[in-house]
Amino acid sequence: MDAISFGKAGLQGWRAKVADAVAAPVARRSPLDDDQVRAVVGGLFFVLSVVYVVQTVRQVAARS
Repeated sequence: MDAISFGKAGLQGWRAKVADAVAAPVARRSPLDDDQVRAVVGGLFFVLSVVYVVQTVRQVAARS
């Protein structure tokens, strides 16, 4: 699995719509193509999700 496939795997529902909306304008203004921009957006959403889960687990552990 390459990085683009990995990044795009997380794009479902409203996240995919966000990635689709920003992919073309960003690709026009950068050296990236549409798929790469979608992969970056998907990767960002993935990282944000992991951070949220880690923070939640830490809070639960702190209360115990």
